[in-house]
Amino acid sequence: MSRSPSFSVKSEFSPKLDPESLQQWVVAFCIIRFDLEQGQLIEECYPPGCLTQDEELEIAFSSFPDSVSQHQNRSSIHDCIFFFRFRRRERLQMDNGSSTEITENDKKLPTNSPDVKPPRSSKSNNISDTSRYMYGYVFNRQRHDERLKRGGEQKSVVILSHSPFSSVFRPLLQIMGPLYFDIGRKALEHIAAYVSMWPCPVPGKLMELPIGNAALKVNLPPAHSLPSESGMLFEESASSMAPFLPNNQSVPQGLFHDSDLFGIFRGLLLQLWVLWELLLIGEPILIIAPTPPQCSEAVAGLVSLVAPLLCSVDFRPYFTIHDPEFAQLNSLHEGDTFPPMILGVTNLFFLKSLRNMPHIVSVGSPAPNTNRLPFSSRSSTGRLSGRPDGFGLQQLSLKRFSPSNLLNAVKLRRDGPLCLMTEHKEAIWSTYAATTKPDTSILNRLIDAGMSPRVEESMSVVNNEILRRHFLELTTNFLAPFGPYFKTRTPSEGSSPFVAPPPLIPYNDDEFLASLSARGPGKFLSKRMRSNWLDLYRRFLQGPNFTPWFQRRRTVAEQEQHRLWKQARINTDIHQLISKMSELEVVDSFNAIERHILGETQVSWPY
Repeated sequence: MSRSPSFSVKSEFSPKLDPESLQQWVVAFCIIRFDLEQGQLIEECYPPGCLTQDEELEIAFSSFPDSVSQHQNRSSIHDCIFFFRFRRRERLQMDNGSSTEITENDKKLPTNSPDVKPPRSSKSNNISDTSRYMYGYVFNRQRHDERLKRGGEQKSVVILSHSPFSSVFRPLLQIMGPLYFDIGRKALEHIAAYVSMWPCPVPGKLMELPIGNAALKVNLPPAHSLPSESGMLFEESASSMAPFLPNNQSVPQGLFHDSDLFGIFRGLLLQLWVLWELLLIGEPILIIAPTPPQCSEAVAGLVSLVAPLLCSVDFRPYFTIHDPEFAQLNSLHEGDTFPPMILGVTNLFFLKSLRNMPHIVSVGSPAPNTNRLPFSSRSSTGRLSGRPDGFGLQQLSLKRFSPSNLLNAVKLRRDGPLCLMTEHKEAIWSTYAATTKPDTSILNRLIDAGMSPRVEESMSVVNNEILRRHFLELTTNFLAPFGPYFKTRTPSEGSSPFVAPPPLIPYNDDEFLASLSARGPGKFLSKRMRSNWLDLYRRFLQGPNFTPWFQRRRTVAEQEQHRLWKQARINTDIHQLISKMSELEVVDSFNAIERHILGETQVSWPY
């Protein structure tokens, strides 16, 4: 939607809050004020009592733009929308070790075992635990008034959720934020009541969610892309996780499918393939931008690049020095390994404190005279509509090797990311040599919209579709060689479905790589990757994304095979089957049927 839906409070209809139903979507709604003497204060939390003191403190610090990153402006009101993600404190204390240790343990799981099975004790796969992360979606308003102390005030309206449903909470904030500043606390109560009336989330589906006299029509990300530690159980089908391109391209295939990939990486389009590989293999990345909307949009866009792969890298769309894990990261010395994380920051202090981060990306651009960002479903992400002339996509491939560009690139590399302390530039600092070559045919299809904000917004939608389709195809083809390990088998005609189904094909790292080396990566990847493509697979197998994705795919495939064999048993004509059996085979089949009936009974009646 290109405009914020209208909303009015109807006095004749006042829905009642259903706390249990609300929890399916939202943990709490918060109002946070920046107090000059006491700092960030939570004024309202609705429903009350659902957060710990530590969580309240962390949420409060993450709900305001970093003062170091802000430029002076004279506009009376400045609104912006962004989001953050943090690790829940009680879960952090329960874990035996840091996030780095969890990752290292996870990475050891698949090594050369005859078959990979999800371990029951794995922290990252225990979906019965409470949510390990929480998301905060922020509507921040800065009001400038010379009559107030320091010339203004700022408040944030925050939606807290266990789910990365940005396609839902971003437009909801566009309704709720201005409404709160119009009518106060009543806005929280009314919005919460309407949200509690929504049906259960159905991942991968288009949902119509009523909110007052408006309705949000949103696509939720598919179940296979949602982190298993979210605490919510969704049914996953084998077909939705198959390594093939979906027929319906309008259905989202991963997280943050609504992110403005083109808008935020407009100045770094040639580097998208490098960033895709870095995220694929789980390398730590620091993203720095002038504003929280821009850095959170960049992190969301990066995560969306690897769809339909389950992203298991810890990503923080807006990370501040007040995050409890900053101390741990700040204590790492040169030569120490950073945990696989994507950190979105605006505070330039991170350039010094995390100077050993191996990959640093600078995106976005500060507004010349004002901090005010265009406010719509797309532009609220932090993309500035009044940008300089477009990069001229038709000339992009010709200009990239020009002497001036080469000199600029050498100067940027020589100066390093600390040059951002004096002037913001869009650039990437990394020594990583990518295997995948940029697809210039894709870049040449992109449309440069020029200066018109309305035209630029519609063209961004087109460009995002082009880019997202390409990287979806790229990731799908990269994952395709693993397809045989998820292949299910049904009983052959004339055989008994009451015997134990055959196991899935056993997996072994070395055997997989040897087989892949012999047959090649396939036509699609051969055209787009250099001769060292097998090294990319090796790094993927050793990285943090492979094991959780592979284990989850195997589990879904085993469940699908169980369902197929169960259906075959239901459809079997038992009289016809035993008529062809010997007496011994009939007795064996009877025992097998009895075991299956007992097994189904125990599943239906566990107590």
